[in-house]
Amino acid sequence: MIVAKPILSIVHEVKHTPNRVALDDIELIAQNASEMLVNVRESMLAPHPAKHSPVFTTSQIASLCRIDRKKVNYYWERPELGLPQGTVLPRTREFTLSEAREWVKKVGPFNKRPKGAKGKKIAIGNFKGGVSKTTTAMTLAQGLTLLGRRVLLLDLDPQASLTALCGILADSEVTENQTILPLIYGEETSLQYAIQPSYWDGIDLIPGSAALFGAEFFLPFQQQKSRGFRFWEVLNNGLEPLLDDYDMIIIDTPPALSYVTINAFMAADGLIVPTPPNALDYASSTQFWSLFTDFARSMKQIVPDLDKHFDFIHVLLTKVDSSQSATFAVREWINRTYEHHVLPIEIPTTTVTSSASAEFGTVYDISKYDGSNKTYLRAREAYDRFAEMIDQEIYALWTWSAEGGAAA
Repeated sequence: MIVAKPILSIVHEVKHTPNRVALDDIELIAQNASEMLVNVRESMLAPHPAKHSPVFTTSQIASLCRIDRKKVNYYWERPELGLPQGTVLPRTREFTLSEAREWVKKVGPFNKRPKGAKGKKIAIGNFKGGVSKTTTAMTLAQGLTLLGRRVLLLDLDPQASLTALCGILADSEVTENQTILPLIYGEETSLQYAIQPSYWDGIDLIPGSAALFGAEFFLPFQQQKSRGFRFWEVLNNGLEPLLDDYDMIIIDTPPALSYVTINAFMAADGLIVPTPPNALDYASSTQFWSLFTDFARSMKQIVPDLDKHFDFIHVLLTKVDSSQSATFAVREWINRTYEHHVLPIEIPTTTVTSSASAEFGTVYDISKYDGSNKTYLRAREAYDRFAEMIDQEIYALWTWSAEGGAAA
């Protein structure tokens, strides 16, 4: 008869040597992670390790310009318009992004920025991660450029996800002097020094990096040291000289009420809060508004005569999965809570957005989708409507200001 050993004795017989990790070893982990990310990016973007913008067919040019395809043929036969001719292919022509944007600007029905009007600053904010904040910033910028706008992206998140979406790896390709830090430290008075072109025509970038954590120590230190220092105005002062050059400056903020986030909100003309319709994200969003209220009260105590207003505050439903039974109920909670602040647009969760993000891209980066065209159009149309709505709102604000409604 075989008698089984008690479980405790078996456990005692197993010898385990702890795999201890010294602080110095963490550098090796970080190095391995950075190298792997480079390899992953190059694999995803093969055969080109750098990001490239999409190309457009004749039909897509017609769609961008809101005209019939026959009109495209008519326009490119008029040399006085100076429209790009594209590259001739069997049965169609192919246009680069810059060529497509030239068509949009010359033929499209979109309103130009009124003379003398300054660009608008839009902050994308939420104190919870994973709500599509960075994707919202990137797709809004891309969508606006396809309406003829020139956009500056500003990455304030130390995780630098927006910078990665622009095809730049913060760990290996961004130095501290390329971020907002020289402005924060008082070494620069304008952010002009940090602007760099992106792979996407019409979008420039001020990148982020992990070094941005330094701002969270310097700003309160400087505020305590210098009575006349106004830490909440630093970013706005650096952005103001750029407003003649850009139609919109879109700011991606960290998922926390940090000193840098406060700077972004105080600089912003408009605020967009991405909020997925699920219970946990809804609960987190209420904390966002509570903390935002506490911040506003604190600022009024520090500066009683502070005159800060937003041209708009929008709640954008993101990552909407209509197949989930709870989505309908949470959507109702959000609408009843935020009422007119909720945009009448929803960004759906689709296989298109999932596959694009896995390749360090968005729906706008796709020249030709391999899956269902219906699925692609559903995702793309949501982003297009979002960009067009924001563009129309900004144009209305420009017009209102020009008519004497307020200072531009």
